[in-house]
Amino acid sequence: MIVPLLLAFSIAIPADGPTTVRFATFNASLNRDEPGALIRDLSTPDNVQAANVAEIIQRVAPDVLLINEFDYDKDGEAMALFQKNYLAIGRNGAKAIQYPYRHAAEVNTGVHSGFDLDNSGEVVAKTGSRGYGNDAFGFGQFPGQYGMAVYSKYPIDTKTIQSFHLFKWKDMPGALLPTREDGTPWYPAGALNVFRLSSKAHWVLPLNIGGKTVHLLASHPTPPAFDGPEDRNGKRNHDEIRLWADYLHGGTKAAYLRADGAADRPITPPAAFVLMGDQNADPHDGGSVPDAIQQLLNHPRIDVGFIPKSDGAAEASRLQGQANKDQKGPPEVDTADFDDRSVGNLRVDYVLPSKGLKVVGGAVFWPKSDDPLARLVRMRPEVASSDHRLVYLDIIVPAPE
Repeated sequence: MIVPLLLAFSIAIPADGPTTVRFATFNASLNRDEPGALIRDLSTPDNVQAANVAEIIQRVAPDVLLINEFDYDKDGEAMALFQKNYLAIGRNGAKAIQYPYRHAAEVNTGVHSGFDLDNSGEVVAKTGSRGYGNDAFGFGQFPGQYGMAVYSKYPIDTKTIQSFHLFKWKDMPGALLPTREDGTPWYPAGALNVFRLSSKAHWVLPLNIGGKTVHLLASHPTPPAFDGPEDRNGKRNHDEIRLWADYLHGGTKAAYLRADGAADRPITPPAAFVLMGDQNADPHDGGSVPDAIQQLLNHPRIDVGFIPKSDGAAEASRLQGQANKDQKGPPEVDTADFDDRSVGNLRVDYVLPSKGLKVVGGAVFWPKSDDPLARLVRMRPEVASSDHRLVYLDIIVPAPE
């Protein structure tokens, strides 16, 4: 769904030279426990969590923003209310921000499969429970929970958007399909014929930036947790990330892929792109399948030369200790503040540009504890915004030749 706030025929005027664009991803935890609850919370401008999320966005002022964990509704009401009642109202000295273009679409979270996917012994078909979520294509207690939303200052070519949210896991060659301890398939008979790989969605959104097309690749793979020895979520996380790796390789590696509704068209990877989202995989720590995120970080088409950092992440790791003390990765690149008793803070949120796009800056919005803006991310004693941090890169997009 695209919701333009400008005239429908508005187009981008070609730039005289290169354009510096700030791309950001933010798992903002704007999800709620029941359908319509997010709309209700955003219908007035005084929801504390949404206000803190909005202020973070205003202070970073991204030009293109992916929000993970934003409940989807088919009319786009929540997205419109967040723009009107939060982003468009300057907060605590931060300037209001307007996004003329928006995109949201159906996701797999909360869409029931009809099968007992968690092998609990029953198919839970009543919404609003963990059992229902476990039997959905992607965990969600109702359809659309934990959805995705894109806000952009640049036009989105709605006619050429691609989505892979219907792609079936079994159709990926060499898929890491989970098995029981005896080697038999984890999922019940028939389930894999309908089981979708993407736990939310994989979107390819063409952006018109000064006359040049840059594709935004947006996703949010499942966390590699909340399962058992079969590691079904860890393996799915790996293969959700692999989908992008194969897509960007193109050719024979992507020969099995088809976008939704385009069964007769082979994949042509874009020349210029930025891949963003909460990938739920850290290159050194956490519970993901080994080398899951390395499929992107070592990809020949992705520029990983600039890693966003923050002083606040390094400080948090030192002060919180516990699981953080035993981690291998550099704490200053962490993007999420997870349970220190078992997981610790991790780098799971990424903005990854294609080679050929020049990165000139970026950071993780994670203020140190003595910074006045720490109030926006402070997790204790109560959640101020999200357990994730906004991550951004400033990228030079060249003018069209």
